[in-house]
Amino acid sequence: MDTVTRPRILVVGAGFAGVGCVRRLERKLSPLEADVTLVTPFAYQLYLPLLPQVASGVLTPQSIALSLRRSRKYRTRIIPGGAIGVDLKSKVCVVRTITDKIVNERYDYIVLAPGSVTRTFDIPGLTEHAFGMKTLAEAAYIRDHVISQLDLADASDDPAERAARLQFVVVGGGYAGTETAACLQRLTHAAVKRYPRLDPKLIRWHLIDIAPKLMPELGDKLGRSAQEILARRGIDVSLGVSIDKAGPEEVTFTDGRVVPTHTLIWTAGVVASPLIATLGAETVRGRLAVDAEMTLPGHDGVFALGDSAAVPDLAKGQEGAICPPTAQHAMRQGKVVADNVIAALRDQPLSPYEHKDLGLVVDLGGKDAVSKPLGIELRGLPAQAVARGYHWSALRTNVAKARVATNWLLNAVAGDDFVRTGFQARKPARLKDFEYTDSYLTQEQVRAQVEDKPALESP
Repeated sequence: MDTVTRPRILVVGAGFAGVGCVRRLERKLSPLEADVTLVTPFAYQLYLPLLPQVASGVLTPQSIALSLRRSRKYRTRIIPGGAIGVDLKSKVCVVRTITDKIVNERYDYIVLAPGSVTRTFDIPGLTEHAFGMKTLAEAAYIRDHVISQLDLADASDDPAERAARLQFVVVGGGYAGTETAACLQRLTHAAVKRYPRLDPKLIRWHLIDIAPKLMPELGDKLGRSAQEILARRGIDVSLGVSIDKAGPEEVTFTDGRVVPTHTLIWTAGVVASPLIATLGAETVRGRLAVDAEMTLPGHDGVFALGDSAAVPDLAKGQEGAICPPTAQHAMRQGKVVADNVIAALRDQPLSPYEHKDLGLVVDLGGKDAVSKPLGIELRGLPAQAVARGYHWSALRTNVAKARVATNWLLNAVAGDDFVRTGFQARKPARLKDFEYTDSYLTQEQVRAQVEDKPALESP
């Protein structure tokens, strides 16, 4: 009896793009039409835009971690691990499982949505002493760390140590950095009232960025409004400035200032996942060069999207314009890629991706926000309503929506929570400890892995 092998669709990454693709494939493909496999180290989708609110304790970590195993109706096989290399010629993806076992996974169609990692530079001491804000663990860890600085300052009789522990530096004037500084400043401002021995004037937050403007995508007026809000709260915003070197107890700025601090949070942009470098394919500013249908030219059955792909932005109508690495684009690209994979399976024409940006929202905590939905500039409570309304509606499950809404309501009624959860009990963890960027293979190692071991078939 002949055994009919169904086409194998392999999706790499469980971010907005990957999960959006998988869920649409499950809805539109019959079970006998193809096998769908998802490679991800964590069986949840993280709603990244709300990470600053986790760091400040407004939201609980599980409220923005949307489980991929919660519903029984989904049939995708999940491989718990990370893709560390892809051999496009052999159609094999090399996966390191969470048990540290390396396996080869064959595919007929692959959707590359590995996302991005924190962009770092060759700055002395940066990866050893800075915290990142790209993962759920980092956000939870930073919250514990910031509260612990208040405790340690309160316990210290050394004025210099106390002042150093009450200074905080955030690098990156984009959305992540601005919202992180704003939300955490509100936390410390509220918490210090519970520490009678601490002078609130000693708490200083620094937000620095090498760019000449804060969040230039918002435009001059809203950018200035955001900067004025931060300044009113006592946050020192320095533009045209970056980090020269970082140490365990001080940070040196490029303008020569030396700030004594035990807290350096690095949010200065992202770069495509190191997985892209294993392909040996053309890139645009580090992102995989794909066409408007999000296929990789010259390679059959390869699709890429999200932060790791340079998807042409047809809506702008400009030569060479590519979609920015935002959740808004990633979610919509996931659906179009799923449709294109199905079209390829059925020998139908593929559709190009085109989406006009709906606008930008920046939640600065409390009643402060700036938003630009559909080009309309908003500030204060109207902007806050739009920002939170957008994030709430973008959450994929009703359970997540209920948790987030409940957390917001509880925070508004009961105020902030200053309880540490114990992450500080073990060894300190910094930027280099969370993203495992040294785990990926070279092209030569990928080839050797594929040639030495037969690819494992999906069950």
